[in-house]
Amino acid sequence: MRLNVRRFPSSAQIWFCAVVGLLTALSLASLAIGAADLGIVELLQSKEGLELFLISRVPRTCAAILSGASLAVAGVIMQMLARNRFVEPATAGTGECAALGLLIVTLLMPSGSVFLKMAISCCAAFGGTAIFLALVQKLPPAQPLLMPLTGIIYGGVIAAVTTFIAYENDLVQYLGIWMHGEFSGVLQGRYELLWASGLVALAAYLYADRFTIAGLGRDAAIGLGLNYRHVLIVGLGIVALITSFTVITVGMLPFVGLVVPNIVSRFHGDNARRTLPLVALTGGTLVLASDLAGRLLRYPYEIPAATVFGAVGTGVFLWLLFARPANAR
Repeated sequence: MRLNVRRFPSSAQIWFCAVVGLLTALSLASLAIGAADLGIVELLQSKEGLELFLISRVPRTCAAILSGASLAVAGVIMQMLARNRFVEPATAGTGECAALGLLIVTLLMPSGSVFLKMAISCCAAFGGTAIFLALVQKLPPAQPLLMPLTGIIYGGVIAAVTTFIAYENDLVQYLGIWMHGEFSGVLQGRYELLWASGLVALAAYLYADRFTIAGLGRDAAIGLGLNYRHVLIVGLGIVALITSFTVITVGMLPFVGLVVPNIVSRFHGDNARRTLPLVALTGGTLVLASDLAGRLLRYPYEIPAATVFGAVGTGVFLWLLFARPANAR
């Protein structure tokens, strides 16, 4: 006798559908809200409105989603390579190194192309992150909070050097723009690097199983037949590319790579192949929501998305520190 067992959606599927629905609603709201008090239909009815829609609102919405999704994926990779839940590009000096590289190429080659600036910034981020991972190898594994503290100090030293160089060359204002993420200046033709960032984040999915094994530790990964050095280089390259693309285009968004992966892994585990789509969607949704909140809180003035997400992320970070895991008894 054959039993007809009804299968119910899993929690991951429910999460995925809920986030997709929320992201769709937020995207429509983002397209309809701006300094010009015109809805989507009104914008599309005139030539000027259509140009505003395509040049400003669509790029801004896409930029928020792409930057949030890619930074969240970078956070997952960083946490697996470092084997620590409290590490991300903003707490490992990656963003500060990218800004330092961008500052140096701006000073030495002010007329350099965007590609050149991106390449130098990426190399600086790659080298800085590699140095950070080398430093934290000497920390005792029984005290996981030492790793983010080391990263904050390491990033603070690099930021101090960067600020001094910027101060000596009257570039402090530019440095502030690079390090404080906001989307008010995003226009068509000025955000396309973020599509490359999204493609790099998508490429990380191809290495998802390898990153999961690397998260077990170097010895365990090598024992399972993994080329640990190769995976480490690929992971560092992905993190460096995503960070440099984001810093060059919209600035650094703190807590995205920290909060989003921890929330997803708390409820759905550490299998990167299963959780990376959820992480990317959740990251894009939260950053877009932060940007939308920043536009509405003091309309028609704006609060940077990094400020909004930073305020919320601080509370979530404290919750992650003190709350028990979902499977704890």
